[in-house]
Amino acid sequence: MPELAVPTVELHDSWLESRDEWGRGAHQDGTGIRWAGDVDSKEGFAAWVEMLRQQSDHSIPVAPGLVHADYWWIVEDGNYLGAISLRHELNDFLFNAGGHIGYSVRPSARRRGLATWAVSAVLGEARKLGLTRVLVTCDDSNAASARTIERSGGVLEDVRETELGQTRRYWITL
Repeated sequence: MPELAVPTVELHDSWLESRDEWGRGAHQDGTGIRWAGDVDSKEGFAAWVEMLRQQSDHSIPVAPGLVHADYWWIVEDGNYLGAISLRHELNDFLFNAGGHIGYSVRPSARRRGLATWAVSAVLGEARKLGLTRVLVTCDDSNAASARTIERSGGVLEDVRETELGQTRRYWITL
């Protein structure tokens, strides 16, 4: 049975296996990987995990261009299967292209409904933050992600050209 877990150094080896499935340098939505340094070393991985954990703490300022966010890892039987994030607010970039929720599932764990399950779980967390609706986006060519968002109650607002390319923008009312 999958669970959402706060990022932890205990999953370093499993996380590295997942990263290698994606390919080094590949973007993985909802992971915060773009702000990671050396994730191969235990020290670098630990620093990144701590940064992810701190990003949810409103008493700690976030870096310019970022917003406070919660990060969870999708874990089953001690294995890292993916990630999902919930951004507490939208800046201009997130309103246009990124949305409140970002997620990704490692290639070997796809087609099991994990993304839909994780989005549903995080919608409950969005309610706890006091959000009344959330924006979830995906690449226009990502049919699997579009289905996930639609299954989660997403209503398509538009498809637009963004910094990320052609982007489908959905709103989910909570």
